[in-house]
Formats: sequence, structure tokens, C-alpha cells
Amino acid sequence: MTEQSPADPAPAATETAGRAFAALFRAIKVVRPVRPIHPDGVGLVGELIRGGTPAEGSGLDWLDSPGRDTVEARFSRSVGLPQAFPDILGLGLRVRTTGGEGLPGAASDVLFATTGWSFPARFLLVPRLDVAAATLTTLMPYRGRLGPVLLGLKTEQLPDGRGSNTGRKTKADGSFQESLATGDWVLGLYYAKPSGQWIRAGELRLRAATEPADTALRFNPLTNPLADGGTYPWTRRLRESSYQAAQRPAPASAKAAAPAPARAAAQASQRMNATVSANPSGRKTMSTVSRLFNSPADVVWKVIADGWLYSGWVVGASRIRAVDAHWPEADSRLHHSVGAWPLVINDSTRVAAVEPGRSLELVARGWPLGEAKVVITLEDLGTQCRVTIAEDAIRGPGKMVPKVLRDPLIAVRNRETLSRLELMAAGGAGS
Repeated sequence: MTEQSPADPAPAATETAGRAFAALFRAIKVVRPVRPIHPDGVGLVGELIRGGTPAEGSGLDWLDSPGRDTVEARFSRSVGLPQAFPDILGLGLRVRTTGGEGLPGAASDVLFATTGWSFPARFLLVPRLDVAAATLTTLMPYRGRLGPVLLGLKTEQLPDGRGSNTGRKTKADGSFQESLATGDWVLGLYYAKPSGQWIRAGELRLRAATEPADTALRFNPLTNPLADGGTYPWTRRLRESSYQAAQRPAPASAKAAAPAPARAAAQASQRMNATVSANPSGRKTMSTVSRLFNSPADVVWKVIADGWLYSGWVVGASRIRAVDAHWPEADSRLHHSVGAWPLVINDSTRVAAVEPGRSLELVARGWPLGEAKVVITLEDLGTQCRVTIAEDAIRGPGKMVPKVLRDPLIAVRNRETLSRLELMAAGGAGS
């Protein structure tokens, strides 16, 4: 019997494991036909600055030589759990080195996921919630000229300018993703032998890409490998079938049912505006309730425009913790708590669109329960006004409740919300 090379252990076992992973991904694609894992993410752009490595280096010529590469990336949560829970965080990079005469060179894909940092934890996937403290590695080694080598990333600076060593946690949620539009996320790039010490080799700087918010890129380090970083046969057997299963194009009907995030957001906004503005009394795609107030529209708007009053009229909001100074302008937030003490959830509500005095479109978050789109419109009737609230779940467990059941529940709550709002307006709140 021929002894197996250390670089290629147990072919039958790795082949079987690879087929098992592929079968798992095919099963998940039944309910997630487009992206079975890492379903939602944010597209990023930036650059990778290679400082060069001392002495023998990593054994990857690309990494050992100084230079700057352009990068397209995607940051995502692997399982797609509610954002209040830890998840395996993923960062896919498409690195383009500079070719001759300054032209873009070949594209290479490098995939990172949250793991431990020390040996052997660097070979174990670890769910994380705090981006600042998370460590990401390639999990499987590259085949360099000096033997196997892992790549790793550690946050050094967050988009708000804070270093990662301040002790403050930064959740890998929608707020972090939105912060990527305000500054650079800076990560140190490291390499290590499988059980060796990590050595810093460069810096990765990322920021949010322009529209769309997510990217359609599909990363595959097997078809887009590093120019001088080969893969071992056993790692290819583990991954190849899985990638093929996960990235197999979804049927056209599935794509229509699950469009790209940016297109979905635009379509959802259009549907909501059409429902509430153009035809509030016609066919409703959202749960919609209206009430005639014996107060003018400008008086009611003053209550709505004061974020500190929301816990007084929004059913379910138990307290307001902070309100952006420019509320209710677009993209401003109020930070609220939902529930009764001690079972209180802290989250936020963001203004998606506003027409002062007439309408306010909100994205209300309350994870782990989910997110909802809420549209409030005011119809000026002189000394009176008609106030309409249209709402529906857009993400999370609430979305899984059949619409025929969730619409009546939303309507009951919003009728009480309108009643409270009318009383506060009549009493002069917000003046």
C-alpha cells in the first residue's frame, strides 16, 4: 500500500466530505435558491497595500513583494441568522494586481471567515457578533513555494475612526454596514504557517461601494486562484463540489421571487408608495389603517416630527434612548427599546424617505423579531386631517408569518397607535 503524502491525506475521506457539503448546499438552495449561504451582504471597494515580507517570507511571491492592488469585496453573515445573534462572518475579496503599463492584471479571489487565531482554533469556524474583535482566516492553506500558508485579517480601525482596541463592541449588523459608507474599515493582513506565528504583511482598506448596496459577484478561489498560491488536492476535493452546488444559477422563477437586494429594495419602496400615496383606499399590499383626526395636519406632524415622543404613541415602543439631531430627515435614526422590562430589546428606526408635513417612511428594527417598513401619511382637511399607517414585515421571523395572519395583528396595533397619536396631538404634544 502506498503511503499518502502529508499534502494529500485520505483522498476517499475528503471526497466523501466534499460530496456531503455539496448535498447540504443543494438542500438549502430549495429555500434559498440564489445564495444558500451568505444570503445578504454589502458590496465594498478598496485597496490592499502589501508592505513586503522579511527574510524568506510567506512563500507567496505576490504577498512577499510590496505593491498596491485594487479590491472588490463582499461582507456577509454566513448562516443568515437574525442580526442580534452571532454568526460566522465572511469577507470575500477579488484582488486585481497591476499589470504591465499600469493596466489591471489578473483577478484572484480570496475568501475569509471568522475563526480562532491561535493554533488549532484557526482551523475552526467561530460565530462572531463583534466586528472589532473578530479574526478572519482563509481556514484552508495555500500551497506556497515554502509549503502551506494561511492568510488572516484583524480589524485595526473601524469606519467611525475608532481603533479595534477601545473595548467598545461593534455589532456586525445593519448599522455597521451603513457605517461603511462614512469611512474606511482598515484590517491588517497576516500570514502564518499552519501552526506558526502570525506575521503582518500588509493592510486592507475597504469602504461601501456605490449602488447597488450588495454585489452580484460570486467568489471562487478555485477558478480564480492566486497567481502563485496553488491549492492542495484535498482542499479542492472538499470545496469544489460545494462551490458548484452553491453557485449553480437559480431558476428564472426563483430569481424573480428573490431579486437582488438593491432591486428588491427599490421595488418594495415603489410598491409601498403606490399603495399609500396613489391609491390608499384601493387594493392594499400592506396592512393599512386610517383615522380622521380633529386636529390640523401641521399639529399632528409636530408630534410625529419629535422623535422623543414616539414611545408615547407607537404601540410596543417602551422608551426612546436617543434621537438624531436632524430627525426626521432622510437617513436619520431614533434609538428605541421594545418590550416590557426586563425583557427589553434595544434597536433603532431609520427614516427611509420623508415629505415634511405629508409623509414619513420608516424602517423599524426590533431584532430578533425582525424589521418592518412603515409609511405614515397625512391628508390635510383644514381643521381636520386623515392619518394613514401602512406597515408590513420585510425581514426576519415576522416575515415568515403568513400574510393572512400578520395583517390583522398589525392592523389592531396600528389602530391603537393612531388613537394615541390623536390624543397627543389634541393635547398639544410637540408644540
